[in-house]
Amino acid sequence: MKKGCLIGLVIGSLALLFVLALVLWGIRTYNNMVVMNEGVTSQWGNVETQYQRRSDLIPNFVNTVKGAANFEQQTLTQVIEARSKATSVRIDPSNLDEEAVARFQEAQGELSSALSRLMVVVEQYPEIKATQNFRDLQVELEGTENRIATERRKFNEVVMSYNAYIKRFPQSFIAGLGGFHPKGYFKAAEGADKAPEVKF
Repeated sequence: MKKGCLIGLVIGSLALLFVLALVLWGIRTYNNMVVMNEGVTSQWGNVETQYQRRSDLIPNFVNTVKGAANFEQQTLTQVIEARSKATSVRIDPSNLDEEAVARFQEAQGELSSALSRLMVVVEQYPEIKATQNFRDLQVELEGTENRIATERRKFNEVVMSYNAYIKRFPQSFIAGLGGFHPKGYFKAAEGADKAPEVKF
């Protein structure tokens, strides 16, 4: 009888230790997901900051170009409208799924495209290109585009780590219980894989 109680006590203790270890693992896994999710949110803030920086430079850039006589008003209007649309797209960092990131990227891509068209048109106006203010703003915009590319790359890296962590078994079980969902990535613009055609 004594031996049976001792065996029962040992089995009960082992079961209790197993349950305790499982609970501690679950808590640690959940906390890791919280930290990684916050990392994604933080990096998203860095991406938005660089896009906002670009958006803040555009009015000065447009005003500098606007000063040229006979400058193509339609091109300026397209840039202003694209900026307005890009700044109106707000994404909730807690919902950075593929669709939300794609919507944000599309609006920002339209602005990038409008800015590119503006730069092509500016080439026809040497008096604009010659001004110090224009050159300074052009350098600022180019630097900001580089920062945007860097922050997007970092965002994708953080998202990849987060997504891989929550999709692995057995973490996927805790992710499902905790409401952790995969995040979306920034993707290359359509046609970016093809080299531009140069004609002379």
